[in-house]
Amino acid sequence: MNLKSIKKIYFLGIGGIGMSALARYFLMKGCEVSGYDKTETTLTKKLVKEGMTVHYGAADLTKIPAGLDLVVWTPAIPRDFEELLHFQNSNIPLKKRAEVLGIISRSQRTIAVAGTHGKTTTSSLVTHILRTGGVKCTAFLGGIAQNLKSNYVGGDSDWVVVEADEYDRSFLQLSPEISVLLSMDPDHLDIYGAAENVAETGFKEFLKKTKPNGKVFIKDELTQHFDNQTIDISNRVAISTFGLGSGTYRSDNIRVEDGMFVFDFVAPASGRSWEALPAKSGSGEGRSYEVIADLGLRITDSDAPNPKSEFRNLKFSMAGRHNIENATAAIAVALQLGVTEKAIRKALISFKGIQRRFEFVYRDERTVFIDDYAHHPTEIRAAVQAARELFPGRRITGIFQPHLYSRTRDFQDGFATELDKLDEIILMDIYPARELPMPGVTSEIVFDKMKNPNRVLATKANVLELLKTKDLDVVMTIGAGDIDTFVRPIKLMLKNRK
Repeated sequence: MNLKSIKKIYFLGIGGIGMSALARYFLMKGCEVSGYDKTETTLTKKLVKEGMTVHYGAADLTKIPAGLDLVVWTPAIPRDFEELLHFQNSNIPLKKRAEVLGIISRSQRTIAVAGTHGKTTTSSLVTHILRTGGVKCTAFLGGIAQNLKSNYVGGDSDWVVVEADEYDRSFLQLSPEISVLLSMDPDHLDIYGAAENVAETGFKEFLKKTKPNGKVFIKDELTQHFDNQTIDISNRVAISTFGLGSGTYRSDNIRVEDGMFVFDFVAPASGRSWEALPAKSGSGEGRSYEVIADLGLRITDSDAPNPKSEFRNLKFSMAGRHNIENATAAIAVALQLGVTEKAIRKALISFKGIQRRFEFVYRDERTVFIDDYAHHPTEIRAAVQAARELFPGRRITGIFQPHLYSRTRDFQDGFATELDKLDEIILMDIYPARELPMPGVTSEIVFDKMKNPNRVLATKANVLELLKTKDLDVVMTIGAGDIDTFVRPIKLMLKNRK
């Protein structure tokens, strides 16, 4: 499909974070954009203000414009939704969001950031560093970047930054020139089935989509998942690692100074670096290497001195060691495009983060209020650890809303373990999103496995009243559902208390 021929486009699920970014792309291209979503939100209001037409609630075929060139839909739309059925039986081209994003990625030089966790922050940070360094890239992001006030930005360079979403294997539609793999924890088991399939039929297949002569950056800890297994990356794709204290690109000496994280960055460093080569083994230029036959990759492990780029005392606005790791990947990518150390330093300290990613909502001499999108045990662990490092010795109260019945069922033990690390936890009802209730799956299955004596169950109807009874020190709202609708009321409550 030639996207340049599209003049009139309709989105089913236009208010989704990925869908709305795509809608903004077509609007900026001069297209007439309209769509449907279940409910009006702050984001859909902005889309309307920008010039789009949106209708809500039940399906309404009378609201569909005539003369459409393309309809884009998201898997979040029920398969029996009347408008979707209508388009399936029409002659209008109908494509998933991922398919359209794939067409865009094949027409430009794409940087795709993948991982169970961290991809929104990292793709947004890559975008911010590149644009600070003079590379005016286009970007499709999975959250509202505070510097951009949007999840989309258009640019006039050849480069486009894309958040590579593993849900529904959407990222297999992409054709990146630079691929980044941050993490491969099991998730979306409703799509992948067994936990091992997330890596095998998801992330490893994503890496194979990297274009010939492209580059792949993999978190150093993840290399264990590739040894002696088939990854089948050919065409001389260069593969490097990154990490905290290890990797070809590494950050270390991490500390907190004056409420801000500070670290040192080194690249390249002694460590593991992969490069696709014809199968052979030997040594040369002070480096030894061997070939893992199934990989067809040279894996170099060298202790010999290497030329290094060392950036000392980098100051980063985001909290948490996990975000230093994200920044390490982002810096590694930026260096491939020639961004200078000066621009990198400026970008790191001026990065304002993402809405709902460890976002400081309110702070006074008595209380700190943080909102975080964490909806997987690993993400909760990272958020709580970041709060502990920034506010040592203070009492942390968490309000957690589980997201999806299937995820709550699959990771109930992990949720209980990580939530127990809070000083106090308020556990809300499950946010169902696209799922129907599952027998026996409620928040209580997590609650009953927790050992923290300072835990209580709450509903959306009583959570605010419950909070008013507490002397809050550091408070965190946690979850990917509609818990964000409580952020403003909680902020006002804290601001107006006596």
